[in-house]
Amino acid sequence: MPKIFKVLSILAALWTALMLCGILVFILIKGIPNLRPSLFNPVYTSENVSLLPALVTTLGITLLSLAIAVPLGLFSAIFLVEYARQGNRFISLVRLTAETLAGIPSIVYGLFGFLLFVTAFGWGYSVLAGACTLAVMILPLIMRTTEEALKTVPANFREGSFALGAGKLRTVFRIALPAALPGILAGVILAAGRIAGETAALIYTAGTVAQLPISTKVSARTLAVHLYELWNEGMNTGPAYGTAVVLLVMVTGINTFSVFLGRKIAGCRLSEKAG
Repeated sequence: MPKIFKVLSILAALWTALMLCGILVFILIKGIPNLRPSLFNPVYTSENVSLLPALVTTLGITLLSLAIAVPLGLFSAIFLVEYARQGNRFISLVRLTAETLAGIPSIVYGLFGFLLFVTAFGWGYSVLAGACTLAVMILPLIMRTTEEALKTVPANFREGSFALGAGKLRTVFRIALPAALPGILAGVILAAGRIAGETAALIYTAGTVAQLPISTKVSARTLAVHLYELWNEGMNTGPAYGTAVVLLVMVTGINTFSVFLGRKIAGCRLSEKAG
């Protein structure tokens, strides 16, 4: 029986890898020939269908959303793990709510953002409304992944810190958080990837204007929305494949940078301990 499960696991892993490689190869074959200089023109027109404004908007919305959601998710997870009394009904309700919100379709978040940020707050279709909507959407993901990362930190790390006279706050920020950093970064990477590939929530909040955003109060489109609009029109399938390649490279670059940053921080911690 164990051998059967082992074989099934290997086959499942190979099938997943083949599917992923197939998708990547298909996108690269279709998209690379359609990458031309006009796609990177600062000004979008119906002739060049430039993706540069959408690329700038994607980076801006991703950074703004993470800047809002990461601190909230991080401190929420710290409270749930380090300060909240375990077994409390309120804490259980918070965890259940976070897990439920993580599974809600993005279009529901889009309608929520439209009603709250676009209409009630009077922001209109804007980068700020889109970023706040995405921050709400990824908050449960960051909170839950950070919470699970903190739970994996061995208890003797905290006990040793307390034995040396460190307080609760110092133990959390100098011992627990650095030890949980790889898991926290994994959650941030997943959140950034979800932001980069989001369309439904942004169509209802950030809009679809294909120009460089001069402020957070103007409407703009991300790469995913740009790709959707090009494909939906049916007349620019080539540039749509090119946009898919750029989006793929951007997400891969974010993931690679995050992994490099995590290893760099871990290396610095090891050097400090050795010193």
